[in-house]
Amino acid sequence: RLSPPALVRPYDTIIMLYSRSAMAVAFLASGAVAFQRGAVRTGVRAAGAFTRHMATTTAGELGTTEFRLSFTEDDKTISPWHDIPLEAGDGCYNMVTEIPKYTKAKMEVATKEENNPIAQDMKKGKLRDYHGPIFWNYGCLPQTWEDPNIEHPELKVSGDDDPLDVVEVGSASLEMGSVTAVKPIGVLAMIDDGELDWKLIAINKADPMAAEIDDVSDLEAKMPGVVSGIREWFRWYKTPDDKPLNGFGFDEKCLPKADAIKVIEETNEQWKALKEGKVEAGKLWLA
Repeated sequence: RLSPPALVRPYDTIIMLYSRSAMAVAFLASGAVAFQRGAVRTGVRAAGAFTRHMATTTAGELGTTEFRLSFTEDDKTISPWHDIPLEAGDGCYNMVTEIPKYTKAKMEVATKEENNPIAQDMKKGKLRDYHGPIFWNYGCLPQTWEDPNIEHPELKVSGDDDPLDVVEVGSASLEMGSVTAVKPIGVLAMIDDGELDWKLIAINKADPMAAEIDDVSDLEAKMPGVVSGIREWFRWYKTPDDKPLNGFGFDEKCLPKADAIKVIEETNEQWKALKEGKVEAGKLWLA
């Protein structure tokens, strides 16, 4: 007979189904060797308008507390959060990829470290990994910030003190540290542990499907199940650690492109206020 709803584990089902794909297996197998000590990648780092010459370098081994992926331009270290422009032209925005699709290591722009390199997140002294692969490219928009001092007027929760997250739904796996022009499609208002953690849904401008997808309705028609898959993945992903389900505002709807752009603009303004010293930075690195 059917298990009680409280015992059903949709997250485990999602992991099982996606993990059967050959592509997922290939990426998971190659993840441990994707970055070697001292590796350097140079050149234009964009699929679109970001044409500055930039390089990324790594120090330490992937999967250790020492691993860092840093960004340089003309031999000068730059911050992927503060120095890469937000806008990419043609209504697109620059996305910094932190976690390539089909990988599990919880990588992120280290907002409290000098120059904000990408590092693996830690919790209680241990490196964080997802319990199964994420099935989309995941990263953030530079020059954005969700201000924890500002309460959303409808949702009555405040920002999570991080740049705006991006879930990129294109077919290609984007390399960690790459900068990609993406089209905004919609946005989910995730509420995680009492904090507002917007999830911008976007698509690589260079993806074959990008010309056909301009809003949430297009995504639902051309790639049915993607929005619900993203919502359920983020709802359940912390439950293996005995954490509660994440919630979503606005009746769990994926808000359309116009609202997504409004969120981008609001978080950009909040970042500007942070950089200008109009709000308390705490331990965030801004110089």
